[in-house]
Amino acid sequence: MGVDFTRMRIQIASAILAAAMPATAQYPPWYQNTPSTPTQNPALPAPAIPATTQAPAVQVPSTIPAQIAKTTAQVATASPDMDRLLAFHESDVKFGVEQLMDILRDKRHEGWVLTAYPDPKTAQPLIGAGFSLDLPAREHPQRDPLNSSAFLEPSSADLWQAAGLPPERLQIVLGEFHGRLDTLSKYGFRSQMKAMEPQITPADANALLRIGIIQAAINAKAYCRYFDGLTAAQQMGLTQLVYQMGVNLEEFGTFLGLINRQSMDELGNAVTVRPSANYWHDVQKSLVESQWARLYRERATAVIAMFDPHYATSPAGAERRVSAVLRPVRRHGRGASGGTLRQAGLKRGHPATAHKKAARKRQD
Repeated sequence: MGVDFTRMRIQIASAILAAAMPATAQYPPWYQNTPSTPTQNPALPAPAIPATTQAPAVQVPSTIPAQIAKTTAQVATASPDMDRLLAFHESDVKFGVEQLMDILRDKRHEGWVLTAYPDPKTAQPLIGAGFSLDLPAREHPQRDPLNSSAFLEPSSADLWQAAGLPPERLQIVLGEFHGRLDTLSKYGFRSQMKAMEPQITPADANALLRIGIIQAAINAKAYCRYFDGLTAAQQMGLTQLVYQMGVNLEEFGTFLGLINRQSMDELGNAVTVRPSANYWHDVQKSLVESQWARLYRERATAVIAMFDPHYATSPAGAERRVSAVLRPVRRHGRGASGGTLRQAGLKRGHPATAHKKAARKRQD
């Protein structure tokens, strides 16, 4: 009889995770002591975890059937992405994963929906706290020769299984989603979401959110060669950007150059930037000037504030400083979308100045 490697991968992942954390009666392996309903009061970033603190090594329990245990090496070879996800420890990041889960479940960030719904821009299916349901596995080469961390871009189906959810349920969720979308259209669909029956449980959504954060944290380290030296809040901010944008973060060239401590001189040559108050101001400014920040102003304010080196002392003060210079996107013409993500020039002039100039022109 042939060996079903997909089913074995799920069993092995579940068994390994069961050994690494206490079992919870009705929750998937990745879910542990997470509230079943979203909270909307994110606390201060968790303090940095000492470098000497390490999670215990994950051991495969002896209760795994002998046939599955014998094929462990084959499964690992067939799925290196699964290995990297399972190898993640809470101590790999300075922020609390549970805390970031609370933030992303908040409605001003990703929100919390237990039925598949269309992305407002692309109409692609999302669920839970913005988990994408139909992304294919993608190549994402590491172009920074000074960064040894590789990107991790598995398919949505692989992440679904890594979260401990059965693959057949994903197909059911997607089938129902596309049936509703064909009938209701994107806008009609979103207007009726609250009346739809949940397709997954809160525990399922938490498991998907957790695995999505793990992937985002791994990729955040691949984007930033100095990730380990960032503060807890800065690591969390970068991980949020990756979670929300995915590979589209590649478009933020100025920001990525700065967090890798590079800038351009007057001749266009890359020069090394030393971390300082002005340096972090420039990092924040590169995000403030983006179209993303203006389109998603409230969310962007919270994320950009996390790059303030004094964020832990006063999160509210850091957000006020960002909000003071972040203006909504300007829309030209009816239904204009505002263009693509970009870096633009930031002018700190007071809005009243523009109104006075316009009034003088009308008088002339």
